[in-house]
Amino acid sequence: MSEDRSSSQNNKSWLEKFFSAFSSDSDEPSSRDELLSFLREAGTRLRLDQDALTIIEGALQISDQQVREVLIPRSQVNTIGMEQAPEEYLPVILETGHSRYPVVGENLDEVHGILLVKDLLPLLSQSQDKRQHFALDSVLRPAMFVPESKRLNSLLKEFRDTHNHMAVVVDEYGGTAGIVTIEDILEQIVGDIEDEHDTDEEDDIRELGDGRYAIRALTPIDDFNERFETRFSDEEFDTVGGLVMQRFGHLPRRGEHAELGGWRFTVLNADNRRIRLLQAEHAEQADEQDSDNKDAS
Repeated sequence: MSEDRSSSQNNKSWLEKFFSAFSSDSDEPSSRDELLSFLREAGTRLRLDQDALTIIEGALQISDQQVREVLIPRSQVNTIGMEQAPEEYLPVILETGHSRYPVVGENLDEVHGILLVKDLLPLLSQSQDKRQHFALDSVLRPAMFVPESKRLNSLLKEFRDTHNHMAVVVDEYGGTAGIVTIEDILEQIVGDIEDEHDTDEEDDIRELGDGRYAIRALTPIDDFNERFETRFSDEEFDTVGGLVMQRFGHLPRRGEHAELGGWRFTVLNADNRRIRLLQAEHAEQADEQDSDNKDAS
């Protein structure tokens, strides 16, 4: 009982100090960047929990992020064919271990709906003959479609309101660009959420298309060198994030980029302690894209 009272008093003291900082005569933050700076200073001064500050920063930053920055590209999406029999798609489910799958027709641009694995549980009690006549469309959930440009904070609210956990992402031409899940958004706030089916090999380097790659900052330099036949030194740093951080000379913010060994590394996700996710592409290709964007504008 005394421990609960002590904890309550500590929390109250923390909140009183935090809000008193906002209500002081000093200038109030007038932008998100100023607010983040204020939070970092307050965290140091009041000795706030670092993980809590990181979550606050992530929650603020997703209002600036778009779905295209976190989606799983179509080349990496595991799908189930509408005409497949249970003996064809059940091994896929067992191997990949996801809880939801887009069900498609001839290709990924023809999404019929979303299959929740738990809706297949009745199959376990059916005979082999009944399984062969099982129709996927009898258990499909409606697919949710969102554009690549949708803001993550808006999508998170929509997920919450509609009780969906997955959306199909469509490009400007109406084709399927990939999928995005509620987990992908939450990871931008709290960091990587790994389960028993996640593997480092799959997560460290992910192809985004158009010669771009998503690189986890903790990817070993040796793995990057092996994948792309580069020769970055690992004598001083073990990870790609450490190598890029040295190049910046400071803790970069999302959107900042640096060039190393003919590659451009752009920060996709970072907090006030570390870089989390990078985009890598050949510098020459990035320069050409920048030039095309300027001409278009």
